[in-house]
This record gives sequence, C-alpha cells and structure tokens, in this order.
Amino acid sequence: MTREKARMQLKYQVLYSRRKTLGLEIRAGKLIVRAPAGTPRTDIEKLIREKQHWIETHLEKSRERAESAAAVPKLTYEELRALGEQAVKVIPERVRYYAERIGVRPKKITIRNQKTRWGSCSAGGNLNFNCLLMLAPMEVLDSVVVHELCHMKEMNHSERFYREIDRVYPEYDRCHRWLKEHGAELMARME
Repeated sequence: MTREKARMQLKYQVLYSRRKTLGLEIRAGKLIVRAPAGTPRTDIEKLIREKQHWIETHLEKSRERAESAAAVPKLTYEELRALGEQAVKVIPERVRYYAERIGVRPKKITIRNQKTRWGSCSAGGNLNFNCLLMLAPMEVLDSVVVHELCHMKEMNHSERFYREIDRVYPEYDRCHRWLKEHGAELMARME
C-alpha cells in the first residue's frame, strides 16, 4: 500500500460548529477534525495530508500514553476515599487563597471522582475539582484552581483569560504541560 493510500485510510471524526478555522485534535487515540459548518470534505482531507506527520506523531504518543496508563496500578476504594477526604481539606483552602488574589467569590466548591476533567466552573460561580489532583504536585493543583477561578472573570479561553492567569500564576504554562504529560496516567488510576 502506498503512503498516499495509507493517509486516506486514516480514520477520523469531523465535528462541525460555528468556528472559523479547521483544527485537529488527538483524543483517546483518535483523530478529531474540528471544522466550520459547511466545510467541504476535500478541504478536510487536504489538511489531513498537510498535517500527516503531526497526526502520526501525536497518535503514536497517544498510544504510548494509553499503554503506560493500562499498566498503572488502580486505586482501591479506600485509597480513593482517602484522596477525596484529603481534597476536601486542601482544595477549598487553595481556592480561598487564590480567590482573594483574583478578586472573585466562588459560591460552592465540590470535590468529585472524575475520569476526564480536572476542574470546572459553572456560570453561577460553582467550582468542581477532581480528587485525583491530590496525586499531582501542589503547584499543578494550584494551576487548576487558578484556571477555574479565572473563569469566574472570563468564561472562555481568550487572551484576556490567559493574561489574568499569568498575572496571578506565572508558572501556569509549565504546570499545564506537566498535566498534559502526566494527567492521563493519574486518570488511569481510577477504575
């Protein structure tokens, strides 16, 4: 099979939305193409051909992460419960510390056992955090707390949002990279 045929046999999912540009994402070992509504299939296939090396590299990294995650020991019910108890003590304190610096007042803080998210912020100012953050370095936990608190000012990922994060937590980019590199391994600890 020629390399060109192999490229065209690459499986992918297209998600159409009101976005303005084409984008590629590797999630759980699968290629996702994000496209503006009405984008011709030929434009999508052209992008895939142009980004073939990037796609192959990141699909391989995703496979490697999945393999290493499968080998990670799972947390027992007791260990997970202990993490939750620890998180209930630690995370609200970190939220209070940074909320004061950012100038926001969250309404409610909830600790959860989540398999896909580290944290979230609702439009009403309610914050959710994953108890698995207790397995990450404290500075990484702080970066997630700051990220969610900054959403109370900017409910998006705009330049202004990231400027606010940088103002409060200049180490954010390094911690975000750590979470991208090691987060799947932590998530894999949950059954």
